[in-house]
Amino acid sequence: MEPALTQFGTQMSRLSGVRAIMKDIIETLRAGGGQQFINLSAGNPVILPPVEHLWRECTEDLLASPEYGEVVCRYGSSQGYQPLIDAVVDDFNQRYDLNLSDRNILITPGSQSIYFYAANAFGGYTQDGQLKEVVLPLSPEYTGYGGVCLTPEALKAYKPTLDIDEGNHRFKYRPDFSQLKISEDTGCLIFSRPCNPTGNVLTNEETSKIQALATEYNVPLLIDSAYGPPFPALNFTEMTPQFGGNLIHCMSLSKAGLPGERIGVAIGEEKLISVLEAFQTNLCIHSSRYGQAIAARAIRSGQLAQFAETVIRPHYQDKFAQLESSLTAAMPDNLPWFLHKGEGAIFAWLWLRDLPITDWELYQTLKKVGVIVVPGSTFFPGLKEDWAHKHQCIRISLTATGEEIATAMQRLAQVVEQVYLQTAIAH
Repeated sequence: MEPALTQFGTQMSRLSGVRAIMKDIIETLRAGGGQQFINLSAGNPVILPPVEHLWRECTEDLLASPEYGEVVCRYGSSQGYQPLIDAVVDDFNQRYDLNLSDRNILITPGSQSIYFYAANAFGGYTQDGQLKEVVLPLSPEYTGYGGVCLTPEALKAYKPTLDIDEGNHRFKYRPDFSQLKISEDTGCLIFSRPCNPTGNVLTNEETSKIQALATEYNVPLLIDSAYGPPFPALNFTEMTPQFGGNLIHCMSLSKAGLPGERIGVAIGEEKLISVLEAFQTNLCIHSSRYGQAIAARAIRSGQLAQFAETVIRPHYQDKFAQLESSLTAAMPDNLPWFLHKGEGAIFAWLWLRDLPITDWELYQTLKKVGVIVVPGSTFFPGLKEDWAHKHQCIRISLTATGEEIATAMQRLAQVVEQVYLQTAIAH
């Protein structure tokens, strides 16, 4: 039976962005026929023993507590489990010298849900028919933003400027403030910091400038801090989380070792948080209370922030350094390859300027030599204009072993060199 779908049903039943690529990757691995692949596509965090042990300890503590039945056998508040809310308030007030109350906090089933609530509460058509845009100030961006708008035409992204270091084969994206437009037609803004897929970290100055533009039109600004401090603290460069005014600081515990429990945290002004809470009440009642209860213990003890700095961050920072050195050693100096400056997250981003084939074709070619990456064109949601750069990039995960990364970079370099060479010969 083929059900008759509504417009929303048709849209939400499609695989968008990297989800479609991941489906192809799963099928490739299943049909491998004995071929061994180095899978550099994964966004799933590595299970780090000290972090896993922390969550086991928190679970054991919950199991032994009289609180257990209340946590798992009863419904709770849509806003979240009060001990977790209190732990976040106390931690952030002390850590960042804030004056938060529990009314400034919303706990959600992962941070992806926050962007879904916001994109459809603040973006889309108003009651009088005006289209409010969901603006991504800097593209490329997290591919998941492409699937959160029930009104797809509301999503709008802006091209960046590129700082290019030709001699060292490095580059960095920056917001293009000469193009970025915030107006009465803007519903909200979203960007990730550190950024998935590029590892880019907007500076404090750039962040403040975007917030000031949004404030002028009373527009909410959501900063996706799924990789930011204090946990998982996957920033490899100094950065200061920002709060207050129209800004909603959004966190996730997924990269802090708890992706299976889907715990997101939104921190903002009460009037904004209350809108998102009402949306959540209608959608799913509340997030998993078991996950919230063990998260409260990990945050309250101080261990989660400690492990983020001493275990999680060093692991991925070391992996990026291994990728950077092996790629630099393997790639010919005369080719126009550029690695994005590694400032955070669990990915590397490679731009191959004037690539003679598309990123999708490169992805398919790399699979033949046993290396799986993610084509970069899936990370430009909302960017309407045609831009060749979109098809010249790939995302490389840092979740493999150091040896696998080194081997993969050698194979990647050989494939890329052959691709450029074949085009040169043809001409």
